[in-house]
Amino acid sequence: MEKVDGIGGFFFRAKNPSELAQWYADNLGVSLVPKDYDTPAWETAAGTTVFAPFEENSEFFGRMSQQWMINFRVKNLDAMVAQLRANGVEVDVDQEEYPNGLFATVKDPEGNPIQLWEPDGKKAG
Repeated sequence: MEKVDGIGGFFFRAKNPSELAQWYADNLGVSLVPKDYDTPAWETAAGTTVFAPFEENSEFFGRMSQQWMINFRVKNLDAMVAQLRANGVEVDVDQEEYPNGLFATVKDPEGNPIQLWEPDGKKAG
């Protein structure tokens, strides 16, 4: 069977697309979409990607009108949390250490949920 080999893009509606794209660039390092075909687009590191539809009445994403949530893999969750907090971003760090790693949740300026995941991360101490 022929299979897809990764996510080629993530597209969603925004009230102010250019400001929101800049927030993702400034806070999470997601490069802006290039203005020409000669400039490379943002590249992700190879790694695990979970593709998981949820029940339509799930409260996992927050408000019921929210139809998606993106999960970004990070190398160092503590460093990412510190960076976001230094930029004034509220971060909710999950205190549980899961078999598959550590998690935190933030919201972008338009209220879209973002989950941060350090695969196989272990809490300090």
